[in-house]
Amino acid sequence: MNEKVYRTLSIAGAGNIAAGVVALTVGIAVGVVCIISGAGLLRSRKNILL
Repeated sequence: MNEKVYRTLSIAGAGNIAAGVVALTVGIAVGVVCIISGAGLLRSRKNILL
């Protein structure tokens, strides 16, 4: 019985670590895209005539 609990906890722990790595990677990628997009908007704002 203890082996089954240990195996279940091991799989759950590994899954949580994998989900955390994926979330971190996606978060960093979205942050970089936002920074690049914002820089492009700031650069092109001098071409706007109101």
